Amino acid sequence: MKRLIIALLAISIIACKQEPKIDYAILSGKVENSNATTALLNSVDFKKEITINSDGTFSDTLRIPGNGFYSFKIGREYTPVYLKTGDHLNVAVDAKSFDATLIYSGKGAIENNYLAIKTLKKSKIVSNAVEFYSMSENDFKKKISKFKNKNESRLESLIDVDEDFLATEKQNLVYDNYAMLNNYVQRHGYYTKQENFEVSESFIPTELKDMTFDDTNAYKASQSYKDMAFNKVLTKIFDEIGDDATIVSVDNLKGLNDIKILALKNDVIDYLGNFLVSPANTNMESIYTFFTENTTNEDTKKALKETYEKNKNLIKGKPSPQFVNYENHKGGEISLSDLNGKYVYVDVWATWCGPCIREIPALKDVEKKFHNENIEFVSTSIDQAKNHDKWVDMVNDKDLGGVQLMADNDWNSKFVKDYAIQGIPRFILIDPNGNIVNADAPRPSDPKLIELLEKELEIEKKGKI
Repeated sequence: MKRLIIALLAISIIACKQEPKIDYAILSGKVENSNATTALLNSVDFKKEITINSDGTFSDTLRIPGNGFYSFKIGREYTPVYLKTGDHLNVAVDAKSFDATLIYSGKGAIENNYLAIKTLKKSKIVSNAVEFYSMSENDFKKKISKFKNKNESRLESLIDVDEDFLATEKQNLVYDNYAMLNNYVQRHGYYTKQENFEVSESFIPTELKDMTFDDTNAYKASQSYKDMAFNKVLTKIFDEIGDDATIVSVDNLKGLNDIKILALKNDVIDYLGNFLVSPANTNMESIYTFFTENTTNEDTKKALKETYEKNKNLIKGKPSPQFVNYENHKGGEISLSDLNGKYVYVDVWATWCGPCIREIPALKDVEKKFHNENIEFVSTSIDQAKNHDKWVDMVNDKDLGGVQLMADNDWNSKFVKDYAIQGIPRFILIDPNGNIVNADAPRPSDPKLIELLEKELEIEKKGKI
């Protein structure tokens, strides 16, 4: 008998050892009416691309870093999801009506169907932003309080819900409420055309006024908390660096060291790097080094390096990249070298670019002001060849001045690539010797352009004396 008991115990121990530990979650499903080939699941410390098959189906086994909230994105649409190890969550959605059709099944569906309904309801109440943010303070507070109460009731009615999810989501509803209050402060004056609008003293609760945004878990679990923290930090930084990004130095960015949440610090550096690691800034190299040393996000480091490598040869005084034999609207072809001896202000634009077209009146004013000076205004269209006639007609219809050129290969033009142009309009100032003055010059509508041109042309005049 004793031997039998020992044998049974041995079998039991072997069985326990062989039982696999589940340290993953499975996310599968089908998306209708979408051309997306991948979906993205991410959080502040996790990112995974999931392949979408040609029939819209997908399935992946995910080694998530922990139970919690993630963002699930297909194309331009995204939704919050809550995943736990051991979940097998199935998603069904129609991309044409993403929020309204999103539904979950399988293990983990309870929490996520709640989140889907919450997201849909919120999208409906904020769909008319003008109406929503134009409400009086009292009506607005009542509206968002009602929304919060309904979500709380829906949350409390869930059966067999994960306890950690329940506790975290209760706090998330508080953050959602706070975020909408903050948005009201920022947007009510704009939508009601009250330039100097300020909310009453009691509108913002004391708890929100005193928030220090140092909760790493909340930054990961709540998009509202994340948005508020990000906006507060950026507001403080922009107050420090001022309006002129071309003179920002590392000293203006020391406030980054005060950020307590590492993921927030990474996000802020990722955002600032897009426009501060710029050849228009003489401190570009030191800013690049500072950002690289202060982020732990490898994707951000890679992006910063790529930006720096593209821009390091575009700083002031470097020889300008050349365009060669671009079609001239007035006839013939022109190369940048044909304009040696003059300053050249290049406007890179396209007929389909709304912001570009909005700059035209200001550009005409600048051209008129410097008409008799030693400067040539060159507008280079990156329209595709098939839109050649549209470019010709717009130049004529809008009576565009200066030198009107069409790039040889739209976005793939060597000049466009050499200047690392990823968005338009883009403005470039080149000196009479063919060297860069500013590779990301002020727009015509920016008063700083007049200051820059007057300074440069005055230098040239002094040189002739």
